[in-house]
Amino acid sequence: MRGPAHPLSHVPARGRAAARGPAREGERGVGVVASVAGVTAFLAFLFFAVQLLFNLYATSVVTANAYDAARDVASVRVDHDDAGSVASAQAAAERQLRDRLGSYSGRITSLDWSRSTADTVRLRVRADNPNLLLFGTGLLGFDRIDRTVVVRVERFQG
Repeated sequence: MRGPAHPLSHVPARGRAAARGPAREGERGVGVVASVAGVTAFLAFLFFAVQLLFNLYATSVVTANAYDAARDVASVRVDHDDAGSVASAQAAAERQLRDRLGSYSGRITSLDWSRSTADTVRLRVRADNPNLLLFGTGLLGFDRIDRTVVVRVERFQG
């Protein structure tokens, strides 16, 4: 048994919209407004995701290169009893760090070795991240990179 036929089943597909009657005055342009709002929300989330990924990548690269620089200074090849040798190793490590970071090294605001001790090398790196969003990223924590790496000084065990 089949139920009653749909009232518009006899109307061809092209004429169904006309058979429903004219569009109400208050509903004109609703599809356009919803589409614009949807595209705007999508683009906002897309820009946020791009900013987040860029921040994560930049933080990872800066931290890895800071660790490499600190490890170079903590190396057994550096005479840690001689302050001049340590200072020249720090200067060389800073040059290499900036070379490895390329154009991003211009965003580094400070490299601080001052908390290093006889047993540990401590490097604090601060950098400013670019803002890819239309609004400030200060509230999100994406505007700065501030990392401190600590490496134990290598000593020959003989």
